[in-house]
Amino acid sequence: MSEAGKDLKEAAARRGSFLGTVKAVAWSFIGIRKGAGYDKDVAQLNPVHVIIAGVIAAAVFVVSLVLLVQWVIGSGVAGA
Repeated sequence: MSEAGKDLKEAAARRGSFLGTVKAVAWSFIGIRKGAGYDKDVAQLNPVHVIIAGVIAAAVFVVSLVLLVQWVIGSGVAGA
């Protein structure tokens, strides 16, 4: 097995908590994170959890925007 394949298997076997992953994804969405925190995340988080949390966070963000736009249009604020 290649070195990259071993690294990927090793990373996927990490036991980082899903709550910690959600926090890291939330920080990345906001765009503020210290370099030390990023390095810690890279060393501890399971990449599969990061992908799942990122997709969920993106879906929640899009749904929130759609609901906000519908609310603004429905309230008549946008037409004033």
